[in-house]
Amino acid sequence: FLVRDTRRVIQEAAKKPCFICRKMGATITCWETECDRSFHLPCAPQGECVTQFFGLYRSFCWEHRPQQAVQASPRQNTCCICLDSVEDKISYKTMVCPACQDAHFHRHCMQRLALHAGTRFHCPCCQDEDLFMMEMLTMGIRISKRPVSWESNHAVGPLDQSHRRCNASMCLCLEGREHTEEEGQWEQLLCRSCAAESTHRHCSSLEDISSWECEGC
Repeated sequence: FLVRDTRRVIQEAAKKPCFICRKMGATITCWETECDRSFHLPCAPQGECVTQFFGLYRSFCWEHRPQQAVQASPRQNTCCICLDSVEDKISYKTMVCPACQDAHFHRHCMQRLALHAGTRFHCPCCQDEDLFMMEMLTMGIRISKRPVSWESNHAVGPLDQSHRRCNASMCLCLEGREHTEEEGQWEQLLCRSCAAESTHRHCSSLEDISSWECEGC
């Protein structure tokens, strides 16, 4: 950006109040032609505004923001990422996968997943990528272009050398927390969300469960 253009935008924004916090300096204006609502980017979630982080980088107020065309109701009233309850309808805070229409999740959970998953961002349930990613971009989810965080994080290491240390509050393995086997009660399952913690099946009573999430996730 040219310095003169930046200064001009600052001067113009100084005259615009944010319709959410009422303070001056709102640099973002709703893309809708006849709408004059302006807001600060940090205020957007509180005002249920949407900014599309691709193409023309359009922003919309709560009244004119894009809506998901899918009208599916949650079969389960839990977010498939954090497992906490979700609304019984699609809204700004509750989103749905357009591909399987079965995965429901909180907006803030999906945003966190998008930033960590990076180039491998996809529906956590049906694994769809193209349709799911385009829908999330349209709905204002910012997607990182970097590799997945658990591969680039030196503390975790590459995916094939991921964390393998039982994080159960009480590890029952006589061989120690680092011991792991290909299958059976001493197989270690990685947290499906962060891949930063793991547990022996037996230590967390996961003998018949194929996936697991740590307490933090």
